[in-house]
Amino acid sequence: MSSAFSHFQTITRHRHRVIAHCFRAGLLWRGLLHDLSKYSLTEFLPGARYYQGQRSPNEAERESLGYSAAWLHHKGRNRHHFEYWVDYNQKTKQLTPVPMPDVFLYEMFCDRVAASKIYQGSAYRDSHPLAYFLNAKATRVIHPQTSERLEQLLRMLAEEGEDAVFRYIRAQRKKERKIHGK
Repeated sequence: MSSAFSHFQTITRHRHRVIAHCFRAGLLWRGLLHDLSKYSLTEFLPGARYYQGQRSPNEAERESLGYSAAWLHHKGRNRHHFEYWVDYNQKTKQLTPVPMPDVFLYEMFCDRVAASKIYQGSAYRDSHPLAYFLNAKATRVIHPQTSERLEQLLRMLAEEGEDAVFRYIRAQRKKERKIHGK
């Protein structure tokens, strides 16, 4: 089977899993829009070229070139990645992480759980997304509030399971809509 077809199958399976999670979390629109840029030539062609099946092709592209053009394109167009939420700080004159809005934080949670399920397969456990997150926590450039809130969701997943987290997210979204009159 060609790597292009395998890559297409993987990103499509992942996307469908994220859509299902977003629906369970009450994020219908975010689910439908999730990762559409992965089908663009800028992201798809390197994804097919560096496809391995058990990890992101962006890692292999990074190893080969020293950077991942596909990832740079992807993170700049998809607000559910904390890397998108970095801006120039006028006081420090440096790039600084800023807090993610809740809706994208919740989509990021759905994305991480789906990615763990796709790459772990039948070995997946609800503790895997938290372990993956904690493994790189010390080196991650993310706003502390965003990091803390994502970790809270991942811990809830590990300790209480998916149903509890999706219930919590739906309740939070309901409170937010009530506050904002939507």
